[in-house]
Amino acid sequence: MTDERSGAAILVESLVRQGVEFVFGYPGGAVLPIYDELFSDQRIRHILVRHEAGAAHAAEGYARATGK
Repeated sequence: MTDERSGAAILVESLVRQGVEFVFGYPGGAVLPIYDELFSDQRIRHILVRHEAGAAHAAEGYARATGK
């Protein structure tokens, strides 16, 4: 039996298994399949930012504030 899941589905499942609750990002281009999977799965909450650098800063702030 072969696994017919997409790379995006495998990525999201891996993140869920690792306990990821939030991702920070700016959708577009090559990552759209990942965003489609996040939207359809809904176990991980996406935090929309206005710029890629903002995602990095928000993720770091979240990590420092929560210890996750």
